[in-house]
Amino acid sequence: MEGDAVRQVRVRPGMTVGELVQELKTSGAFNGGSLAKACGITEEMFRDDKATTFVGLAGAMVPAGMGGIVSDLVDMGYVDILVSTGANLVHDIVEAIGCRHYHGSADCSDNDLRKQGINRIYDVYVADEAFTQFEEFIQGVFGGLKEGTVISTTELLATVGRNLPSGILATAARKGVPVYCPAVQDSVFGLQFSLFTQTHNVVVDAFRDMKGFLDRCFTAERAGALIIGGGVPKNFIFQGMLLAPHGFSYAVQLTGDRPDLGGLSGATLDEARSWGKLTSDAQGVTVYGDATITLPLLTAAVLERLSRG
Repeated sequence: MEGDAVRQVRVRPGMTVGELVQELKTSGAFNGGSLAKACGITEEMFRDDKATTFVGLAGAMVPAGMGGIVSDLVDMGYVDILVSTGANLVHDIVEAIGCRHYHGSADCSDNDLRKQGINRIYDVYVADEAFTQFEEFIQGVFGGLKEGTVISTTELLATVGRNLPSGILATAARKGVPVYCPAVQDSVFGLQFSLFTQTHNVVVDAFRDMKGFLDRCFTAERAGALIIGGGVPKNFIFQGMLLAPHGFSYAVQLTGDRPDLGGLSGATLDEARSWGKLTSDAQGVTVYGDATITLPLLTAAVLERLSRG
């Protein structure tokens, strides 16, 4: 038969994540093999000094504890542009102002949780009090904007980040990494800004973000995308290449969604090639699975390789 033979994976005490992923590469099967391929593509993307790296963040990644990984990647200079859902940024702010998410259970009475003022995200709990503190903080930041201000979403998020001690937004603001949130109104952040504008003349111009974003797509000599979870961030990132003269050269997608239902989050990267969002010879792979498993494994393995020079 043609092709390399599947080798049996060997796991030993004390092996590193990078070594484990290398073992998965030798098996090459199913999503273990896809994860190993994703690590290789991500490593090459991060090493490519001429590549602009876009990261898309969707799903409840921050409540699940994945925000620190994204923040660290921004801090280490491996993220040039971040596109996130509004919910992840809300929970990032919640953590940064000293509130916490807690381990809970999916097997519970949600009516009882409602009575206790606890909100559930599968098996993660966050208290109403966290959002009360969020409101106090964010309204204070909004209150620092001058009357008559017209501001882009990205500029507004950078302003918020400069008022935070830690987290994704704080790190991005410190490193000068733009954070785009194309559906910011679909979040508690958006609800709070809507309340603010009832008594203040401040406007968020969503289309103002587009020029800077498209300029980065056009001027990127090469471009790479790490898509976590799909959703609006995935589409926003990929559609930027519809007008640019080239597509993404690198693309890694971590998703648990199926492609055959026609939803964007499960759409294959090959489908993106048909739109010209990826170049014909782009390196790309989709890893199907829970991103709270695949993202830490991928990041740990890639950082291990990069640390070796």
